[in-house]
Amino acid sequence: MTTEIIYTGDLHTDAKHIRSGNTIATDAPTDNNGKGEAFSPTDLVAAALGSCILTIMGISARNYDIDISGATAQVTKTMLSNPRRIGKLEVIVQMPDRAFSHKDKLVLERAAHGCPVKRSLHPDLEETITINW
Repeated sequence: MTTEIIYTGDLHTDAKHIRSGNTIATDAPTDNNGKGEAFSPTDLVAAALGSCILTIMGISARNYDIDISGATAQVTKTMLSNPRRIGKLEVIVQMPDRAFSHKDKLVLERAAHGCPVKRSLHPDLEETITINW
C-alpha cells in the first residue's frame, strides 16, 4: 500500500503516505461545491506533474553534474465540463540564472518531457511544458 485516504467530511480528505507518514489534506474546489480550503484532487494532479518534471530533471542533472538547485515550476490547470475533467495543464519551468550549455539544455528538456506522470496522463489532456533559461 502506498497511500491511505480518509474522508473526514464536508468534502475533505486526508491522504497519508504510508512509508513517511506525511499527510496531504484535500477539499473540493469552490467551483465544485467545496470551500477551496486545501488542494483539490485535480490540483494534486497538477502538482504531481510539476513535481515530477523537476524531480526527473534533477535526476538527469545529478547524472550529468548539472546544478539546477533553485529551479521552479508553475502549473496552471484548466478544467472542462461534460464530463468534468482536467482539460489542460500548462507547466512553466524557470531555471536558475546559470550558464547552461546546449548539451545541458537538451538533457534537461528531454528529462522534463519524459516524466512518468506526464506519460501516465490521458492523451486527450492538453499539456504544455515551457522551460525558461
